[in-house]
Amino acid sequence: MNSRRIWGWYFFDWASQPYNTLLLTFIFGPYVTELVGDGTAAQSAWGYGVGAAGVVIALLAPLLGSIADRTGPGTRMLFIWVFSACYVIGAWSLWAAAPDSFNLWMTLAFFGLGLLGMEFATIFTNAMLPDLAPKGKIGRVSGNGWAFGYLGGLLALIFMLVFLADNASTGKTLIGLDPPFGLDATKREGTRAVGPFTALWFMVFMIPFFAWVHAPKPPPIATVLEASRAAWPDLKATLRGLRHRASLRNYLIASMLYRDALNGLYFFGGVYAAGVLNWSVIDVGVFGILAVVSATVVAWIGGMCDERFGPMPVIVVSILCLIGATLAAIFISRASVFGMAVESSSRLPDIAFYGVGVVIGAAGGALQASSRTMMVFQAEKGHATREFGLYALAGKATSFAAPILVAVTTDLTGSQQLGITPLLALFIGGLIVLGWVKSDGEQ
Repeated sequence: MNSRRIWGWYFFDWASQPYNTLLLTFIFGPYVTELVGDGTAAQSAWGYGVGAAGVVIALLAPLLGSIADRTGPGTRMLFIWVFSACYVIGAWSLWAAAPDSFNLWMTLAFFGLGLLGMEFATIFTNAMLPDLAPKGKIGRVSGNGWAFGYLGGLLALIFMLVFLADNASTGKTLIGLDPPFGLDATKREGTRAVGPFTALWFMVFMIPFFAWVHAPKPPPIATVLEASRAAWPDLKATLRGLRHRASLRNYLIASMLYRDALNGLYFFGGVYAAGVLNWSVIDVGVFGILAVVSATVVAWIGGMCDERFGPMPVIVVSILCLIGATLAAIFISRASVFGMAVESSSRLPDIAFYGVGVVIGAAGGALQASSRTMMVFQAEKGHATREFGLYALAGKATSFAAPILVAVTTDLTGSQQLGITPLLALFIGGLIVLGWVKSDGEQ
Protein backbone atom coordinates (compact mmCIF):
# COMPACT_ATOMS: atom_id res chain seq x y z
CA MET A 1 0.00 0.00 0.00
CA ASN A 2 1.16 3.54 -0.80
CA SER A 3 0.75 5.28 2.56
CA ARG A 4 1.28 8.77 1.15
CA ARG A 5 -1.45 8.26 -1.44
CA ILE A 6 -3.78 6.92 1.26
CA TRP A 7 -3.13 9.97 3.44
CA GLY A 8 -3.84 12.23 0.48
CA TRP A 9 -7.13 10.39 0.00
CA TYR A 10 -7.92 10.86 3.71
CA PHE A 11 -7.50 14.62 3.30
CA PHE A 12 -10.54 14.79 1.02
CA ASP A 13 -12.69 13.65 3.95
CA TRP A 14 -10.93 16.19 6.21
CA ALA A 15 -11.43 19.02 3.71
CA SER A 16 -15.05 18.28 2.77
CA GLN A 17 -16.57 17.26 6.12
CA PRO A 18 -17.24 20.87 7.30
CA TYR A 19 -19.91 21.22 4.62
CA ASN A 20 -21.91 18.58 6.49
CA THR A 21 -20.89 19.62 9.97
CA LEU A 22 -21.04 23.42 9.72
CA LEU A 23 -23.45 24.17 6.89
CA LEU A 24 -25.85 21.26 6.68
CA THR A 25 -26.41 20.50 10.35
CA PHE A 26 -24.94 22.53 13.20
CA ILE A 27 -24.38 26.19 12.24
CA PHE A 28 -25.98 27.38 9.03
CA GLY A 29 -29.15 25.24 9.22
CA PRO A 30 -30.12 26.60 12.68
CA TYR A 31 -29.18 30.12 11.52
CA VAL A 32 -31.67 29.81 8.65
CA THR A 33 -34.29 28.70 11.19
CA GLU A 34 -33.62 31.87 13.19
CA LEU A 35 -34.05 34.03 10.08
CA VAL A 36 -37.27 32.31 9.00
CA GLY A 37 -38.58 32.66 12.55
CA ASP A 38 -40.74 29.54 12.44
CA GLY A 39 -39.17 26.12 13.02
CA THR A 40 -41.94 24.27 11.17
CA ALA A 41 -41.74 26.53 8.10
CA ALA A 42 -37.92 26.37 8.10
CA GLN A 43 -37.95 22.56 8.32
CA SER A 44 -40.33 22.38 5.35
CA ALA A 45 -38.32 24.81 3.17
CA TRP A 46 -35.03 23.11 4.08
CA GLY A 47 -36.55 19.76 3.10
CA TYR A 48 -37.74 20.94 -0.30
CA GLY A 49 -34.42 22.66 -1.07
CA VAL A 50 -32.21 19.72 -0.11
CA GLY A 51 -34.60 17.34 -1.87
CA ALA A 52 -34.28 19.27 -5.14
CA ALA A 53 -30.48 19.02 -5.00
CA GLY A 54 -30.83 15.28 -4.40
CA VAL A 55 -32.84 14.85 -7.60
CA VAL A 56 -30.06 16.48 -9.67
CA ILE A 57 -27.40 14.28 -8.03
CA ALA A 58 -29.44 11.13 -8.64
CA LEU A 59 -29.88 11.90 -12.34
CA LEU A 60 -26.27 12.77 -13.12
CA ALA A 61 -24.14 10.57 -10.80
CA PRO A 62 -24.20 7.25 -12.71
CA LEU A 63 -23.84 9.00 -16.09
CA LEU A 64 -20.73 10.88 -14.97
CA GLY A 65 -19.41 7.67 -13.39
CA SER A 66 -19.79 5.84 -16.69
CA ILE A 67 -17.90 8.61 -18.51
CA ALA A 68 -15.05 8.43 -15.99
CA ASP A 69 -14.77 4.65 -16.26
CA ARG A 70 -14.62 4.83 -20.06
CA THR A 71 -11.96 7.55 -20.14
CA GLY A 72 -9.79 6.62 -17.14
CA PRO A 73 -8.55 8.07 -13.84
CA GLY A 74 -7.57 11.38 -15.47
CA THR A 75 -11.22 12.22 -16.13
CA ARG A 76 -12.12 11.21 -12.59
CA MET A 77 -9.61 13.71 -11.24
CA LEU A 78 -10.84 16.38 -13.68
CA PHE A 79 -14.37 15.94 -12.34
CA ILE A 80 -13.06 16.32 -8.78
CA TRP A 81 -11.51 19.68 -9.76
CA VAL A 82 -14.74 20.87 -11.40
CA PHE A 83 -17.00 19.92 -8.52
CA SER A 84 -14.53 21.25 -5.96
CA ALA A 85 -15.02 24.64 -7.63
CA CYS A 86 -18.81 24.27 -7.23
CA TYR A 87 -18.27 23.45 -3.53
CA VAL A 88 -16.22 26.60 -2.98
CA ILE A 89 -18.53 28.95 -4.91
CA GLY A 90 -21.66 27.62 -3.24
CA ALA A 91 -20.22 27.75 0.28
CA TRP A 92 -18.66 31.20 -0.09
CA SER A 93 -21.90 32.70 -1.44
CA LEU A 94 -23.79 31.87 1.76
CA TRP A 95 -22.24 35.04 3.21
CA ALA A 96 -25.10 36.83 1.39
CA ALA A 97 -27.71 35.46 3.85
CA ALA A 98 -27.87 38.69 5.87
CA PRO A 99 -30.74 39.29 8.34
CA ASP A 100 -31.73 42.57 6.67
CA SER A 101 -31.74 41.17 3.11
CA PHE A 102 -32.48 37.48 3.56
CA ASN A 103 -33.75 35.66 0.47
CA LEU A 104 -34.58 32.08 1.43
CA TRP A 105 -34.70 30.66 -2.09
CA MET A 106 -31.48 32.33 -3.22
CA THR A 107 -29.82 31.00 -0.08
CA LEU A 108 -31.09 27.49 -0.82
CA ALA A 109 -29.82 27.79 -4.42
CA PHE A 110 -26.28 28.64 -3.27
CA PHE A 111 -26.43 25.94 -0.63
CA GLY A 112 -27.59 23.44 -3.26
CA LEU A 113 -24.70 24.34 -5.59
CA GLY A 114 -22.17 23.66 -2.84
CA LEU A 115 -23.97 20.47 -1.87
CA LEU A 116 -23.84 19.25 -5.48
CA GLY A 117 -20.12 19.96 -5.57
CA MET A 118 -19.49 18.10 -2.33
CA GLU A 119 -21.57 15.06 -3.26
CA PHE A 120 -20.16 14.64 -6.79
CA ALA A 121 -16.55 15.12 -5.66
CA THR A 122 -17.20 12.48 -2.99
CA ILE A 123 -18.44 9.98 -5.61
CA PHE A 124 -15.24 10.20 -7.64
CA THR A 125 -13.04 10.13 -4.54
CA ASN A 126 -14.84 7.05 -3.15
CA ALA A 127 -14.27 5.29 -6.47
CA MET A 128 -10.53 5.41 -5.74
CA LEU A 129 -10.95 3.20 -2.65
CA PRO A 130 -10.54 -0.22 -4.36
CA ASP A 131 -7.12 0.88 -5.69
CA LEU A 132 -5.79 2.04 -2.32
CA ALA A 133 -5.48 -1.25 -0.42
CA PRO A 134 -6.05 -5.03 -0.64
CA LYS A 135 -9.66 -6.09 -0.13
CA GLY A 136 -9.03 -7.29 3.42
CA LYS A 137 -7.69 -3.88 4.43
CA ILE A 138 -10.30 -1.69 2.76
CA GLY A 139 -12.58 -1.63 5.82
CA ARG A 140 -9.87 -0.15 8.01
CA VAL A 141 -8.89 2.40 5.33
CA SER A 142 -12.52 3.47 4.89
CA GLY A 143 -13.10 3.72 8.65
CA ASN A 144 -9.89 5.68 9.20
CA GLY A 145 -10.89 8.05 6.41
CA TRP A 146 -14.26 8.77 7.98
CA ALA A 147 -12.66 9.19 11.42
CA PHE A 148 -10.05 11.60 10.02
CA GLY A 149 -12.79 13.53 8.23
CA TYR A 150 -14.89 13.82 11.36
CA LEU A 151 -11.84 15.04 13.29
CA GLY A 152 -11.46 17.82 10.73
CA GLY A 153 -15.14 18.66 11.03
CA LEU A 154 -14.81 18.73 14.82
CA LEU A 155 -11.89 21.17 14.77
CA ALA A 156 -13.69 23.38 12.26
CA LEU A 157 -16.83 23.38 14.43
CA ILE A 158 -14.90 24.25 17.60
CA PHE A 159 -13.17 27.13 15.78
CA MET A 160 -16.52 28.47 14.57
CA LEU A 161 -18.10 28.31 18.03
CA VAL A 162 -15.15 29.82 19.87
CA PHE A 163 -14.25 32.62 17.48
CA LEU A 164 -17.01 33.33 14.94
CA ALA A 165 -20.57 32.08 15.58
CA ASP A 166 -22.37 34.89 17.43
CA ASN A 167 -25.38 34.44 19.69
CA ALA A 168 -28.46 36.27 18.37
CA SER A 169 -29.19 37.70 21.85
CA THR A 170 -25.74 38.62 23.16
CA GLY A 171 -23.66 38.99 20.01
CA LYS A 172 -20.95 36.94 21.71
CA THR A 173 -19.33 33.65 20.76
CA LEU A 174 -19.44 30.49 22.90
CA ILE A 175 -16.71 31.75 25.24
CA GLY A 176 -17.96 35.35 25.35
CA LEU A 177 -15.78 36.91 22.65
CA ASP A 178 -16.80 39.44 20.04
CA PRO A 179 -16.42 38.12 16.48
CA PRO A 180 -12.92 39.04 15.19
CA PHE A 181 -11.77 41.00 12.12
CA GLY A 182 -14.36 43.73 12.67
CA LEU A 183 -17.28 41.40 11.96
CA ASP A 184 -20.56 43.03 13.00
CA ALA A 185 -22.58 40.82 15.36
CA THR A 186 -25.72 42.94 14.81
CA LYS A 187 -25.64 41.81 11.18
CA ARG A 188 -24.76 38.24 12.23
CA GLU A 189 -21.52 38.48 10.28
CA GLY A 190 -19.75 36.10 12.64
CA THR A 191 -22.27 33.34 11.97
CA ARG A 192 -22.53 34.18 8.25
CA ALA A 193 -18.76 33.79 7.98
CA VAL A 194 -19.37 30.03 8.21
CA GLY A 195 -19.78 29.99 4.42
CA PRO A 196 -16.45 31.63 3.48
CA PHE A 197 -14.72 29.77 6.31
CA THR A 198 -15.96 26.41 4.97
CA ALA A 199 -14.78 27.35 1.47
CA LEU A 200 -11.32 28.40 2.68
CA TRP A 201 -10.97 25.25 4.78
CA PHE A 202 -11.74 23.14 1.74
CA MET A 203 -9.28 24.97 -0.51
CA VAL A 204 -6.40 24.72 1.97
CA PHE A 205 -6.84 21.05 2.91
CA MET A 206 -7.44 19.82 -0.63
CA ILE A 207 -3.79 20.70 -1.36
CA PRO A 208 -2.47 17.38 0.10
CA PHE A 209 -5.13 15.50 -1.85
CA PHE A 210 -4.14 16.95 -5.20
CA ALA A 211 -0.42 16.74 -4.35
CA TRP A 212 -0.35 13.12 -3.15
CA VAL A 213 -3.18 11.38 -5.01
CA HIS A 214 -1.61 11.31 -8.43
CA ALA A 215 -3.60 10.69 -11.62
CA PRO A 216 -2.71 10.80 -15.31
CA LYS A 217 -3.61 13.83 -17.39
CA PRO A 218 -7.24 14.01 -18.53
CA PRO A 219 -7.91 12.68 -22.04
CA PRO A 220 -8.71 15.02 -24.94
CA ILE A 221 -12.12 16.69 -24.93
CA ALA A 222 -13.12 14.67 -28.00
CA THR A 223 -12.60 11.46 -26.04
CA VAL A 224 -14.72 12.73 -23.14
CA LEU A 225 -17.49 13.79 -25.53
CA GLU A 226 -17.45 10.39 -27.18
CA ALA A 227 -17.72 8.71 -23.77
CA SER A 228 -20.58 11.08 -22.91
CA ARG A 229 -22.58 9.84 -25.88
CA ALA A 230 -22.10 6.26 -24.69
CA ALA A 231 -22.94 7.02 -21.04
CA TRP A 232 -26.72 6.64 -21.34
CA PRO A 233 -26.60 3.29 -23.23
CA ASP A 234 -24.05 2.08 -20.68
CA LEU A 235 -26.30 3.06 -17.81
CA LYS A 236 -29.32 1.33 -19.35
CA ALA A 237 -27.31 -1.85 -19.88
CA THR A 238 -26.01 -1.71 -16.30
CA LEU A 239 -29.49 -1.21 -14.85
CA ARG A 240 -30.82 -4.12 -16.92
CA GLY A 241 -27.91 -6.22 -15.68
CA LEU A 242 -28.99 -5.70 -12.07
CA ARG A 243 -31.62 -8.37 -12.66
CA HIS A 244 -28.76 -10.88 -12.66
CA ARG A 245 -26.80 -9.31 -9.79
CA ALA A 246 -29.20 -9.86 -6.91
CA SER A 247 -26.79 -9.04 -4.09
CA LEU A 248 -25.76 -5.69 -5.59
CA ARG A 249 -29.37 -4.84 -6.47
CA ASN A 250 -30.60 -5.59 -2.97
CA TYR A 251 -27.72 -3.72 -1.38
CA LEU A 252 -28.45 -0.63 -3.48
CA ILE A 253 -32.10 -0.77 -2.41
CA ALA A 254 -31.24 -1.30 1.28
CA SER A 255 -28.62 1.45 1.33
CA MET A 256 -30.99 3.76 -0.54
CA LEU A 257 -33.48 3.42 2.32
CA TYR A 258 -31.22 3.63 5.34
CA ARG A 259 -28.86 6.28 3.93
CA ASP A 260 -31.87 8.40 3.02
CA ALA A 261 -33.04 8.16 6.63
CA LEU A 262 -29.57 8.96 7.99
CA ASN A 263 -29.26 11.99 5.73
CA GLY A 264 -32.67 13.07 6.95
CA LEU A 265 -31.36 13.04 10.53
CA TYR A 266 -28.35 15.11 9.46
CA PHE A 267 -30.40 17.55 7.39
CA PHE A 268 -32.93 18.23 10.11
CA GLY A 269 -30.92 17.69 13.31
CA GLY A 270 -30.03 21.34 13.85
CA VAL A 271 -33.34 22.67 12.52
CA TYR A 272 -35.23 20.20 14.75
CA ALA A 273 -33.32 21.15 17.90
CA ALA A 274 -33.67 24.87 17.18
CA GLY A 275 -37.42 24.57 16.66
CA VAL A 276 -38.43 21.97 19.26
CA LEU A 277 -36.05 22.89 22.10
CA ASN A 278 -35.57 26.57 21.19
CA TRP A 279 -31.81 26.13 20.97
CA SER A 280 -29.57 28.91 19.70
CA VAL A 281 -26.91 28.36 17.04
CA ILE A 282 -24.33 27.99 19.82
CA ASP A 283 -26.47 25.39 21.68
CA VAL A 284 -26.73 23.38 18.48
CA GLY A 285 -22.98 23.78 18.00
CA VAL A 286 -22.24 22.21 21.39
CA PHE A 287 -24.61 19.38 20.45
CA GLY A 288 -22.59 19.07 17.25
CA ILE A 289 -19.29 18.80 19.10
CA LEU A 290 -20.59 15.84 21.12
CA ALA A 291 -21.99 14.16 17.99
CA VAL A 292 -18.81 14.65 15.97
CA VAL A 293 -16.52 13.45 18.79
CA SER A 294 -18.53 10.24 19.06
CA ALA A 295 -18.55 9.87 15.25
CA THR A 296 -14.77 10.27 15.09
CA VAL A 297 -14.07 7.65 17.75
CA VAL A 298 -16.66 5.11 16.62
CA ALA A 299 -15.81 5.43 12.90
CA TRP A 300 -12.23 4.48 13.81
CA ILE A 301 -13.40 1.59 16.00
CA GLY A 302 -15.89 0.57 13.33
CA GLY A 303 -13.07 0.38 10.79
CA MET A 304 -11.26 -2.16 12.97
CA CYS A 305 -14.48 -4.16 13.46
CA ASP A 306 -15.10 -3.96 9.73
CA GLU A 307 -11.64 -5.39 9.03
CA ARG A 308 -12.17 -8.24 11.49
CA PHE A 309 -15.84 -9.15 11.05
CA GLY A 310 -16.73 -7.59 7.70
CA PRO A 311 -18.98 -4.60 7.03
CA MET A 312 -22.37 -6.31 7.41
CA PRO A 313 -22.46 -6.65 11.24
CA VAL A 314 -21.30 -3.04 11.63
CA ILE A 315 -24.06 -1.83 9.30
CA VAL A 316 -26.82 -3.80 11.09
CA VAL A 317 -25.83 -2.70 14.61
CA SER A 318 -25.54 0.92 13.46
CA ILE A 319 -29.03 0.93 11.94
CA LEU A 320 -30.54 -0.52 15.12
CA CYS A 321 -28.89 2.24 17.16
CA LEU A 322 -30.21 4.91 14.77
CA ILE A 323 -33.76 3.54 15.03
CA GLY A 324 -33.53 3.84 18.80
CA ALA A 325 -32.12 7.39 18.60
CA THR A 326 -34.89 8.54 16.22
CA LEU A 327 -37.58 7.13 18.49
CA ALA A 328 -35.99 8.87 21.46
CA ALA A 329 -35.87 12.22 19.66
CA ILE A 330 -39.61 12.09 18.95
CA PHE A 331 -40.36 11.85 22.67
CA ILE A 332 -38.18 14.77 23.76
CA SER A 333 -39.59 18.30 23.92
CA ARG A 334 -39.36 21.39 26.07
CA ALA A 335 -42.41 20.18 28.05
CA SER A 336 -41.69 16.46 28.46
CA VAL A 337 -39.02 13.77 28.18
CA PHE A 338 -40.17 10.26 27.24
CA GLY A 339 -43.69 11.07 28.46
CA MET A 340 -42.56 12.58 31.76
CA ALA A 341 -43.61 16.23 32.20
CA VAL A 342 -40.83 18.68 33.09
CA GLU A 343 -40.66 22.34 34.04
CA SER A 344 -40.01 24.81 31.23
CA SER A 345 -36.71 25.70 32.90
CA SER A 346 -35.55 22.07 33.19
CA ARG A 347 -32.30 21.08 31.54
CA LEU A 348 -33.38 17.43 31.27
CA PRO A 349 -34.68 17.79 27.67
CA ASP A 350 -31.35 19.31 26.64
CA ILE A 351 -29.32 16.58 28.33
CA ALA A 352 -31.50 13.86 26.79
CA PHE A 353 -31.14 15.36 23.32
CA TYR A 354 -27.36 15.61 23.78
CA GLY A 355 -27.43 11.86 24.41
CA VAL A 356 -29.43 11.32 21.21
CA GLY A 357 -26.82 13.35 19.34
CA VAL A 358 -24.00 11.17 20.66
CA VAL A 359 -25.76 8.01 19.45
CA ILE A 360 -26.58 9.51 16.04
CA GLY A 361 -22.99 10.67 15.58
CA ALA A 362 -21.46 7.36 16.63
CA ALA A 363 -23.78 5.09 14.67
CA GLY A 364 -23.87 7.37 11.65
CA GLY A 365 -20.09 7.52 11.36
CA ALA A 366 -19.68 3.74 11.55
CA LEU A 367 -22.60 3.18 9.17
CA GLN A 368 -21.20 5.43 6.44
CA ALA A 369 -17.70 3.99 6.65
CA SER A 370 -18.83 0.36 6.50
CA SER A 371 -21.38 1.10 3.78
CA ARG A 372 -18.56 2.43 1.61
CA THR A 373 -16.61 -0.78 2.26
CA MET A 374 -19.62 -2.94 1.42
CA MET A 375 -19.98 -1.15 -1.91
CA VAL A 376 -16.40 -2.10 -2.80
CA PHE A 377 -17.26 -5.74 -2.04
CA GLN A 378 -20.35 -5.56 -4.29
CA ALA A 379 -18.70 -3.67 -7.19
CA GLU A 380 -17.57 -5.23 -10.45
CA LYS A 381 -13.82 -5.05 -10.94
CA GLY A 382 -12.73 -2.34 -13.36
CA HIS A 383 -15.98 -0.40 -13.07
CA ALA A 384 -15.62 1.19 -9.64
CA THR A 385 -16.60 4.71 -10.70
CA ARG A 386 -19.72 3.52 -12.52
CA GLU A 387 -20.65 1.31 -9.56
CA PHE A 388 -20.13 4.15 -7.08
CA GLY A 389 -22.23 6.25 -9.44
CA LEU A 390 -24.97 3.66 -8.99
CA TYR A 391 -24.34 3.83 -5.25
CA ALA A 392 -24.84 7.59 -5.43
CA LEU A 393 -27.92 7.06 -7.58
CA ALA A 394 -29.30 4.70 -4.94
CA GLY A 395 -28.47 7.21 -2.24
CA LYS A 396 -29.96 10.11 -4.16
CA ALA A 397 -32.68 8.55 -6.32
CA THR A 398 -34.97 8.90 -3.34
CA SER A 399 -32.85 11.39 -1.40
CA PHE A 400 -35.62 13.87 -1.98
CA ALA A 401 -37.99 11.38 -0.30
CA ALA A 402 -36.81 11.81 3.30
CA PRO A 403 -36.68 15.63 3.17
CA ILE A 404 -39.98 15.88 1.31
CA LEU A 405 -41.70 13.24 3.48
CA VAL A 406 -40.51 15.10 6.58
CA ALA A 407 -41.63 18.42 5.06
CA VAL A 408 -45.08 17.09 4.10
CA THR A 409 -45.60 15.27 7.42
CA THR A 410 -44.53 18.39 9.29
CA ASP A 411 -46.98 20.49 7.27
CA LEU A 412 -49.85 18.03 7.74
CA THR A 413 -49.35 17.49 11.48
CA GLY A 414 -48.08 20.96 12.36
CA SER A 415 -45.51 19.20 14.56
CA GLN A 416 -41.75 18.97 14.13
CA GLN A 417 -41.68 15.89 16.35
CA LEU A 418 -44.20 13.92 14.31
CA GLY A 419 -42.58 15.30 11.16
CA ILE A 420 -39.53 13.03 11.50
CA THR A 421 -41.50 9.76 11.87
CA PRO A 422 -41.01 8.80 8.17
CA LEU A 423 -37.32 8.29 8.95
CA LEU A 424 -38.20 5.30 11.13
CA ALA A 425 -39.91 3.52 8.25
CA LEU A 426 -36.88 4.12 6.00
CA PHE A 427 -34.44 2.69 8.56
CA ILE A 428 -36.60 -0.38 9.17
CA GLY A 429 -37.12 -0.98 5.46
CA GLY A 430 -33.37 -0.83 4.81
CA LEU A 431 -32.67 -3.27 7.63
CA ILE A 432 -35.16 -5.78 6.21
CA VAL A 433 -33.76 -5.66 2.66
CA LEU A 434 -30.21 -6.23 3.96
CA GLY A 435 -31.33 -9.80 4.69
CA TRP A 436 -31.03 -10.52 0.93
CA VAL A 437 -27.50 -9.09 0.55
CA LYS A 438 -24.42 -11.33 0.37
CA SER A 439 -21.59 -9.97 2.51
CA ASP A 440 -18.95 -10.66 -0.18
CA GLY A 441 -21.13 -9.76 -3.14
CA GLU A 442 -21.77 -12.09 -6.05
CA GLN A 443 -18.20 -13.38 -5.78
